[in-house]
Amino acid sequence: MTATTAFSDAFLRMTERHAAWGAQQLETFNEFMPAGPWTADLDQRLYRQVDRDLRISVLGSFDTSEGSWLWGWTNPGFGGTPVVGAANEIRRLGEAHGIPEFSDDLVDLSAFDDPRFAVETLVFGAMGALGATGYLGVQASPEGRLYMVPDDPGVPRAVPDALTLPRVLLTGAGLLGGSSARAVVAGYFGHHGLTQRQEADRISADLPGGATADVLFDGAGRVASVEMKNVSR
Repeated sequence: MTATTAFSDAFLRMTERHAAWGAQQLETFNEFMPAGPWTADLDQRLYRQVDRDLRISVLGSFDTSEGSWLWGWTNPGFGGTPVVGAANEIRRLGEAHGIPEFSDDLVDLSAFDDPRFAVETLVFGAMGALGATGYLGVQASPEGRLYMVPDDPGVPRAVPDALTLPRVLLTGAGLLGGSSARAVVAGYFGHHGLTQRQEADRISADLPGGATADVLFDGAGRVASVEMKNVSR
């Protein structure tokens, strides 16, 4: 295992496609979950926070003292059990797309300027690649954080909204340094199955309810503006 100061291009290209959708979905998930104490029964794949129960799958764990991430499939505590189904799917994606962060058993994040922020980025990328409806990070031991994704039909899914779309797209485009704004925008529309039209300087899409979004890009490929037409208020 070799420490790195940056994520691989393969990881960034995969994650940027899900950035805007993932940020919106994570906001929806966090609003759905009540704040308060939690318990987990990993054998039963059940997580409870206050009075809300969720079926979950384990991604992995983060050692805050060493700055290292251990994927669930290789953890001797629950590797090989049904609870690491999401982690196994991530490994398959990592091997298929050449993403070392998704296929290496152990990922050393200690050389990042902020390893704790780096692990959140790693888990966010996994959430997006899986199309999961959120993720949970809990302090499972003094130096260990456990990360899970919900696998539960009761979790609400974010939907495109004409009024909030400009903020959603701009937030997604700014999440990853050096990401392609076009890929972020196209990925968002694609995730929701929206008809989109791509031109040299813009991407347009038809939203549910009849609104149309025109996303314009400047000469550097950044989002210059998001123009909404036929928006119902």
